[in-house]
Amino acid sequence: MGTVFEYILLEIKNIFMNHFYDIIIIGAGPIGIACALEAKKKNKSYLILEKGCLVNSLYHYPTQMQFFSSSELLELDNIPFTSIENRPKRNEALEYYRRIVESRDLKIQLFEEVLGVYKTDFFNIQTTKANYTATQVIVATGFYDVPNYLHVPGEELTKVAHYYKDPHYYAQQKVVVVGGSNSSVDAALECYRKGAKVTMVIRDKAIGSHVKYWVRPDIENRISEGSIQVFYESHLTEIYSDRVSIATPNGLFELANDFVLALIGYRPNIEFLERIGVCFSSDSKKVPAYDPQSMETNIKGLYLAGVVCGGLDTHQWFIENSRIHAKQILNHIDNGSTPK
Repeated sequence: MGTVFEYILLEIKNIFMNHFYDIIIIGAGPIGIACALEAKKKNKSYLILEKGCLVNSLYHYPTQMQFFSSSELLELDNIPFTSIENRPKRNEALEYYRRIVESRDLKIQLFEEVLGVYKTDFFNIQTTKANYTATQVIVATGFYDVPNYLHVPGEELTKVAHYYKDPHYYAQQKVVVVGGSNSSVDAALECYRKGAKVTMVIRDKAIGSHVKYWVRPDIENRISEGSIQVFYESHLTEIYSDRVSIATPNGLFELANDFVLALIGYRPNIEFLERIGVCFSSDSKKVPAYDPQSMETNIKGLYLAGVVCGGLDTHQWFIENSRIHAKQILNHIDNGSTPK
């Protein structure tokens, strides 16, 4: 009872301190920005809270990363996205979304991490800098902030990275790239072209099926000619300061090594959603519970938007097919209907 009473007092205090909003949006990625644009149209008071920089996940993408989608499919609110090529690169996307935030004067607090969300009559949102109260909360946190781990001895060594930024750092080095997805393939090709000796370690029998179609011939040709070595149906068993141990179909193999790029995917912050009280499917995909029309979770007034809706199935939602979540949510908040 004391805890609930404290939250109620905190809510009253926040109202008088002008920390009360109709909507708090957690996450300043493209979908969080889309939600803010819709909230502004509906004349709702709102605030975006972001633990990092603006479009934090996109900022941490590889420097030369090119989107699979066309610039048109990455547009928000029919605001034109002009890029040099049909498929824009990371820096063009950063510029595009930053200009939207600035030109539309969106309300946002950066480098302010949400620590907890608690529901009484209202939502109380506790961050590293302040406390807020809101009638509704939208979680649009994406999936790029939590990497999947190898769970092998030596993974804690400084030579191991779960994010890849730029190939120059690995020039003239012996690099193992773990994984066969887009991020792994891009890193392998870029590091190879900067003079690294690249070896790929892939659990499956081939390069991933989701690899960009214009990149696939490149990586397959580099593997075929022997420029990039690959171990299929294999996995690392241990990482040492000067080598790695690889379990292959032909037995255990040790390889001299300077750096390991463990690019085996990322996942939403499921633990954060569980602490809020969101329910999940009982299968391995851990899909959160939400109404596909309103995007409202099992907690009344709490909504999900964007990639986070897919749980561990991170190939289900993208910017282009989840932009509609913003309209669905705000229409439901505004009048209980969903857009056609």
